[in-house]
Amino acid sequence: MDKLLIYGGKPLKGEVCVSGCKNSAVAVIPAAILADSPSTIENLPYIDDVLVLKDILTAMGAKAELTGDGSMYIDPAGIDTFVTPMELARRMRASYYLLGVLLAKFGRAEVAFPGGCDIGVRPIDQHIKGLEALGAKVSIEHGFIKAYTDGLKGAEIYLDVVSVGATINIMLAASMAEGITEIVNAAKEPHVVDTANFLNAMGANIKGAGTDVVKIKGVKALRGCRHNIVPDQIEAGTFMIAAAATYGDVIIKNVIPVHLESVSAKLSEMGIEVSEGDDSVHVKSNGRPKHTTVKTLPYPGFPTDLQQPMSALLSVADGTSIITENIWESRYKHIEEIKRMGAKIKIEDRVAIIDGVDKLTGAPVTATDLRAGAALVVAGLMAEGVTEINNVKYIDRGYENIDKKLISLGADIKRISI
Repeated sequence: MDKLLIYGGKPLKGEVCVSGCKNSAVAVIPAAILADSPSTIENLPYIDDVLVLKDILTAMGAKAELTGDGSMYIDPAGIDTFVTPMELARRMRASYYLLGVLLAKFGRAEVAFPGGCDIGVRPIDQHIKGLEALGAKVSIEHGFIKAYTDGLKGAEIYLDVVSVGATINIMLAASMAEGITEIVNAAKEPHVVDTANFLNAMGANIKGAGTDVVKIKGVKALRGCRHNIVPDQIEAGTFMIAAAATYGDVIIKNVIPVHLESVSAKLSEMGIEVSEGDDSVHVKSNGRPKHTTVKTLPYPGFPTDLQQPMSALLSVADGTSIITENIWESRYKHIEEIKRMGAKIKIEDRVAIIDGVDKLTGAPVTATDLRAGAALVVAGLMAEGVTEINNVKYIDRGYENIDKKLISLGADIKRISI
């Protein structure tokens, strides 16, 4: 158990390099099981979720090795079970991707009911609906999601809600199903596209990823390949917000600027200078940000994963800001922690009404989930005095060396092991 001590009030200045996308990594690593030969996944973030997936694959008989250059070598030939280890699978939400993968590979899957951050009800009904449409029988027994099939067959699947997880899980299963699968009302997030690109590089036939309709023509076999995952748009957005919060001047490198357009637009509305390079974004802030209105929406809308860091920034904006959280109903748990630091925020159902204050002051706070932890880091960076953040394990799930990266930009942060 670690905690962070942040001595706030120091502007962030310099350049920082964004790691590979967490949300891509947790889908692409399981997808490598589908191949009949080894794959190498490059540009992986060194975070807890990646390490847990490595342990899951190893426990199932695969050879999974991390190298020092941010790559993972995966040879699935030794996998001799369709059952995931319960304790490991329960440590992360994205373990449900193993359901579609194992069903496609072996015709059977038993995956422990996933865990991860508590940010509200995360139903897997759309996952189950999609897999059943492909011909699987699915049940939940003794903490496991169990599925089996005599052979998956393509189908047209309409998602009742836009779901990244369901879109990817169906795509994984359908890649080796007989016939053509069409996912209607599909999620369009960058990591959906990245997963489709990896599958296509292995020999799958997927078209339309990144649009509302994804079409998959099943193939009989997939081969291993080398794949470089995309940069993490949420880490990049977090650094953009942190730069704005500290009146900083930061160039965020190794990004795909188009993935960040909703964040760039919102920061620009607040009076913060944002300029784009080919693979970088420059954020410069010379004064107190203006108030604004934020509504979280599926991509390309404003990401729910950046709502929490943004709410920290808006707590010191000039005027009253409104945030509407349209994705998760319990994603305001960080608000009580930021209020300990002097923020004036009122929650009404899914709406946060934020009256900007002149400054925050450091206080002991606790991260309740991954992005709540990021919000507390942003708050601590701009607060007067010392902020002590507990439950850093949540932050480490999704951010690679966030303290070291911020220190390189001039932040005063200490990690304490307790």
